[in-house]
Amino acid sequence: MSRSSFSRIVCGLLAFCALIALLPSSRVPRAAQNRISPENEGKEFRAAPSPQRLARGRYIVRNIAHCFRCHGEADFQNNLGQPKPGTEGAGYIVKDESFEGEPFPDGLVHPNITPDKETGAGTWSDAQFERAIRHGIGHDGRALSDFMPYAFFRSMTDEDVASVIVCLRSLPPVHNPLPKTKLPFPLKVDFHPEMEPPFPANASEQVKQGWYLVRLAQCNDCHTPADEKSNAKTDMMFGGGFRFTGPWGDIVSPNITSDPSGISHYDAAMFIKTMRTGRASGGVRDLNPFMPFSDYRNMTDEDLKAIFAYLQTVKPVRHQVDNSEPPVYCPLCRQKHGFGDKN
Repeated sequence: MSRSSFSRIVCGLLAFCALIALLPSSRVPRAAQNRISPENEGKEFRAAPSPQRLARGRYIVRNIAHCFRCHGEADFQNNLGQPKPGTEGAGYIVKDESFEGEPFPDGLVHPNITPDKETGAGTWSDAQFERAIRHGIGHDGRALSDFMPYAFFRSMTDEDVASVIVCLRSLPPVHNPLPKTKLPFPLKVDFHPEMEPPFPANASEQVKQGWYLVRLAQCNDCHTPADEKSNAKTDMMFGGGFRFTGPWGDIVSPNITSDPSGISHYDAAMFIKTMRTGRASGGVRDLNPFMPFSDYRNMTDEDLKAIFAYLQTVKPVRHQVDNSEPPVYCPLCRQKHGFGDKN
């Protein structure tokens, strides 16, 4: 596996601003303020609890990050991909999944991250959480698979990491023994620099905020196609064309660039309405529940406007994708999808 892919299979895990205000809607930091802040370099990471961090952490974990879609039993049939009651954070083994047509015979094990000391993360230190989230190193020192999107979370600020940890420690402990993950490819830490979303020159504060949020939500990981070797086609970043199969159905991610074949007809109001209602293009059609709009709908207007403002700055990609049309082979993304023959 040569690119981060966790969000493409169940779309997201933990997705997590240097100066955080006291509310969940606080502004995100200026730009790519990556990894540990200078004042904390060399120190053991600590996440002291506070009401402010708990509120911020819940906002990230339950909305931007949609963590429990993976670390819980997502219900795509009846609840738009939200976790079944009592499974939030408890982990889950996803069966009958595939990646680029290759099945995972033993399923995908999404670990228990509740504070249960026997089967979850109850014995993990703050530093162990931080290393897993931003550096791809498990609590036991092993390299994590890049199904865990640490490559996207490496730009997470100290304050957001601490807030997420505080939130996770507040979950009810769930005793849920799970086996070790077995994957049909070797594990290695890979930060996938090729998947770094472009950061525009002279970006406004709103666009900088949007860049940060797009990183945490891993938008380009889902909305970027792959070549025949499963490497990201970065010249088509955000242009759609990645195929997902699972209990949500068989779909291909759409183009979210400002090209006429993408979302050029959107304005910020329509973008927010789409996220709030789950109906695209002003209510013309329903979004597939694999798209975590049921999590994003609870984000603030400010944050959703920032994401839209950033998407307006990325390179337009001509790539027509419409999952409501009969699937036809597309030479650009190598998938079958609606309007594939128009590319």
